Amino acid sequence: MNTATQAAHHSGVKVLVIDDSNTIRRSAEIFLAQGGHQVVLAEDGFDALAKVNDHAPELIFCDILMPRLDGYQTCAIIKRNPKFSGVPVIMLSSKDGLFDKARGRMVGSEDYLTKPFTKEQLLRAVLQFSKRVEAPAAA
Repeated sequence: MNTATQAAHHSGVKVLVIDDSNTIRRSAEIFLAQGGHQVVLAEDGFDALAKVNDHAPELIFCDILMPRLDGYQTCAIIKRNPKFSGVPVIMLSSKDGLFDKARGRMVGSEDYLTKPFTKEQLLRAVLQFSKRVEAPAAA
């Protein structure tokens, strides 16, 4: 582990990004790493379920529209596991619909981010939902 990785490991939040789009995963990884966070990537729901178990993330960003297991199903499965039920899940979608937001809340997601997101939106969500952050930093 190099020094940068160690610093991120100690100061940042461990974030899992689940999205079938390589572009979205890569953007999120870059933005989160620049914010000092540790990033784990998963390309679909099944991949994500294995990684949640292996890496125990502190925050999860989950795309809604994915093949095989969609974001709602993935979120519901994660939330049903007592070990991970307290981990905040933020849904990602290219649609900014009320129905999607309501359905996300029904399966246990804490928030909803519309794609494409900015670095600021992503980092603000991490700050808002990470357990380690006691109080928001003074602006």
